[in-house]
Amino acid sequence: MTTNANANAAATATATRSLPPPPTRDAPAIARFPDFPPRNDIMNTRHLHDHGHQPALRRYLGNPDTTIVLGEVPIAWDIPRRRADVRIPDLLVAFNVRPDRILDQKGYAIRQEGKPPDFVLEVASDTTSRQDETVKRRDYAAFRITEYWLFDPDWGQRYEAGLIGWTLVNGRYELITIHEYAPGMYYGYSAVLELYVCWEHGRLRWYDPAARRYLRSYDEEQDNGIAVEAQRDEEHSGRIAAETQREEEHSGRIAAETQRDEERSGRIVAEAQRDAAEAEVRRLQNEIARLRAAAEEA
Repeated sequence: MTTNANANAAATATATRSLPPPPTRDAPAIARFPDFPPRNDIMNTRHLHDHGHQPALRRYLGNPDTTIVLGEVPIAWDIPRRRADVRIPDLLVAFNVRPDRILDQKGYAIRQEGKPPDFVLEVASDTTSRQDETVKRRDYAAFRITEYWLFDPDWGQRYEAGLIGWTLVNGRYELITIHEYAPGMYYGYSAVLELYVCWEHGRLRWYDPAARRYLRSYDEEQDNGIAVEAQRDEEHSGRIAAETQREEEHSGRIAAETQRDEERSGRIVAEAQRDAAEAEVRRLQNEIARLRAAAEEA
């Protein structure tokens, strides 16, 4: 009994030594950005989230292991201690970074990533629009963010224009040219994204000049899927209708051929009956002639 107890104790000790040491209160915690209260901004939700722009950009921009496309991501030089050290854009795009680390630490620390974000965009709101054009523009330039864009769905109500873009040149932002290509439709070229950023009747859209098409949002993908499915159903129904018509035409040809065969058979029967009647008449005529000749000889 004692031997078994000693063996069990030794096995337990061995198993315990093979496990990693338990956490202690002195273990360093993962450095994270502080929690910031969510901004319940209806304009942001409507134009970036409800229309599904982030998934469309993610699909277009590619590798999720090195590219992040996300909204409401705090940006700072390092893990901040003060709210004043942070800027939180409505949309952020960054290439050649660690998205898992950014998500885990709840923010984008520029020194830790080794580079600033490449693209940020702000949607106009009643509470932050003035800062977007002044303080945030200054801070994003200081962060060395390559492109900074503003989108105002109500053209000129909150910003100077409905669509404004800047690109960083020698540490300072220079305006990106915005073109009007139709009434109520404007665009500017983002060299970072290789896309046109479009303002179309108060709606934000993205146009791929290489593919010559718009990036489809989630809703547009769904609508397109429904349209494609409906088109396939129509084509399938058309094929069924065409096959049915061919079968009906084939049946009609068979019926017409059958009728012709019946008419031809009727004609053959009628001709045979006429031939038989004529043969009988000739036989009777011959018989009468024979009888008359016999009577005359008698």
